Amino acid sequence: MSSDLFDDVFTLEDRFYTEGYNQGVQDGARAGRIEGRSFGMEKGFEKFLESGRIASKSLVWANRLPKNPQPGGASDEKCSEACTLPPLPKNPRLEKNIKLAYALVEPDTLSTENSDEAVQDFDDRVKRAQGKVKIIEKMLS
Repeated sequence: MSSDLFDDVFTLEDRFYTEGYNQGVQDGARAGRIEGRSFGMEKGFEKFLESGRIASKSLVWANRLPKNPQPGGASDEKCSEACTLPPLPKNPRLEKNIKLAYALVEPDTLSTENSDEAVQDFDDRVKRAQGKVKIIEKMLS
């Protein structure tokens, strides 16, 4: 009978440890979901910010490309008065890279799904577009 009296005392530490561990697992799971969502939103924002930055750079460059001569020899006088940025040099390779950089990060074509394939595709396209931007910047410097 005396051993039954002290069993509760001897197992007290184990019970408190188990109870604390179980509470920690529950709190950690709840906090982990909240922190995971917050972290995911932050990373998603950073990725879309970068894709938007590349898309806007590409649009500015595309609008600075020299225009093809208009039929009848009319010049683009309205644009020369309204545009404040100088036109880019006529270079077919430069034009191709600018169009490709924009096509890679075009907002309508980027997927916002949260699947592995969609995220991988998004990251790959942004990385390729960043490479195109580096090429374009080197060609312009």
